[in-house]
Amino acid sequence: MFATDWVTISALATAGGTLVLALATFASVRSANRAARVAERSLLVGLRPLLLPSKLDDPPQKIGFVDDKWFLAGGGRGIAEADESAIYLAIPLRNVGSGIAVLHGWTFFTTEELGTILDTHSDPSEFVRLTRDLYVPVGDVGFWQGTFRNPDAPEFAEAREGIERRLALIVDLLYGDHEGGQRVITRFALRPLDGEGWTVTAARHWNLDRADPR
Repeated sequence: MFATDWVTISALATAGGTLVLALATFASVRSANRAARVAERSLLVGLRPLLLPSKLDDPPQKIGFVDDKWFLAGGGRGIAEADESAIYLAIPLRNVGSGIAVLHGWTFFTTEELGTILDTHSDPSEFVRLTRDLYVPVGDVGFWQGTFRNPDAPEFAEAREGIERRLALIVDLLYGDHEGGQRVITRFALRPLDGEGWTVTAARHWNLDRADPR
């Protein structure tokens, strides 16, 4: 007959209990982390903006510049005007996302072929920062505005030529949620109408702080 080694049995039982407790704790922590990630994603979705051109039946936006120059931008209609000392640009916007959009900056260029400029964008550090914060409420309309005021600058000449030749004017807008995250770059194109004025379309969105959907 074998003698019962109660010390060994007790140690094994304690070790087994500790292992079970560790596994339960691990499973609980994983579940809690998963729940926290789901809650975080839900919160971010609730703060996420997405900008498009305003609809044709949206109310016009009255847009003023620092030199007391004023424009009335109808729904889906952009502003592009040049004189000897300034280039005025503006786009009426609609926020179709679920959070307030805060505009940060913009870039500009012109093109004759829209289909060739959909794959890349400038680095966020190269965007022109807005001189004041512009906000677009959820499910509502707002606007972006920008100017060139140095007639000797190459971008001034490019913008003026684009307006005079009636080329497509490309504006990339950098914006995010009201907490400074979920940054997006949306590419807008101001395209000349047959008569006068410019129509606005959105060409592509790029997510900067999370994975792109494509």
